[in-house]
Amino acid sequence: MKHNNNIILTKTGKSVKGTVHLTGSKSECNRALIIEALSHGKVKVENISDAADAVTLASILRSEVRGKRLDAVASAHDTNSEIDVPKSEINIGPAGTAMRFLTAYFTLQDEEVILTGSERMKQRPIGVLVDALRQLGAQIDYVENDGFPPIKLKGSLEQLSNKVSIKGNISSQYITALLLIAPRLPFGLELHIEGDLTSRPYVEMTLAMLQSAGIQHSWNANVISIAKQDFKETSLHVEPDWSAASYWYAIAALSDEAELFLPGLTQYSLQGDSTITEIMANFGITSQFKDGGVHLLKEPKPLGRKIFDLKECPDLAQTVIVVCAALGHEATFTGLETLKIKETDRVKALQNELAKMGVKLIEKGQVYKLDCSEKFIPEKMFINTYEDHRMAMAFAPLALVIPELEIEDEKVVEKSYPAFWTDLEKVGIAPPHPPR
Repeated sequence: MKHNNNIILTKTGKSVKGTVHLTGSKSECNRALIIEALSHGKVKVENISDAADAVTLASILRSEVRGKRLDAVASAHDTNSEIDVPKSEINIGPAGTAMRFLTAYFTLQDEEVILTGSERMKQRPIGVLVDALRQLGAQIDYVENDGFPPIKLKGSLEQLSNKVSIKGNISSQYITALLLIAPRLPFGLELHIEGDLTSRPYVEMTLAMLQSAGIQHSWNANVISIAKQDFKETSLHVEPDWSAASYWYAIAALSDEAELFLPGLTQYSLQGDSTITEIMANFGITSQFKDGGVHLLKEPKPLGRKIFDLKECPDLAQTVIVVCAALGHEATFTGLETLKIKETDRVKALQNELAKMGVKLIEKGQVYKLDCSEKFIPEKMFINTYEDHRMAMAFAPLALVIPELEIEDEKVVEKSYPAFWTDLEKVGIAPPHPPR
């Protein structure tokens, strides 16, 4: 049943079984697309994600190569339907990764552009990256509010320095944006990371993908150096999305019995979110890598682990916290600092929605603790998504414990996992049939 673009989920029984083919990794795909564009045709991307963010980025970058702006979705489906968009203005909607990566990318292009986005995008800070690019010699101006999109970029960067410092605990995407353009900078880049590095696996992913495309680097202590160099001819194959896989681990954790197969995922992944296998082992989910993918199996296991440090995998935070809340597991979480500048303030959003089942997420400095002492399971529950795809998908597994779960704005998942609701139906988590 659907109304007001919401979706209502029900699940008969608490067992799940089936095979789910996941879309390509949004994180890998976005990096690969920038590398492809910077390589001037030497690097090709295989298995492009159908996540809306990746579709948008592919459209913008590939239309740059062809010299025309195409409709994002139409372009992704290999059509040539042009839309009337001024070449000087690019609206990336809610695609945060695209905003960060394109900010750096367009400093090297021989054109002047304005990068803008949705209203929420205009509230997401970009000043740290802009300051770093200005240190290198980029000409970037704020169109509306200092520190936030939209921004105006004058390309053809004349490099003033090859050294730049950036705080490591704000967003790894700022660091990645700089590293991706480093091989094309006239004097290369020496990037100094100040303080602790949040989401380190994402930076490691960036460097590994650059290396696959022929770009060498050194990383000593807090300094990453990349000299000016050429890309080699190669193909970058995008692995299925471990972030998307995390929701299936959550579903398995909240089931009584689970046998799921996710083809294409590998044990030694570039994606930091593959650590979900280790996290969910605490909830009785075993991961067997065979037959070209990963088999998930639910086994009875008492809950033990009480502290989860999610600094290196913040996109898993909502998934893990919701599972703990549903199971009444009063765990403690650290490493959630970046959650407040995502698609929404994810900490506040979690607090609001968990309160609907009597669970509190208590913030004390940089430590967060679940209080499940007043937890209850309602017959019906409505989930606000705050225009955040991960809120919708992290709370969807509650359909295994709440008889009727209504989730706001079903289309919000298109940002990273368009087939999510269809895939849920395959394992029996589906909208209820209308009465005959």
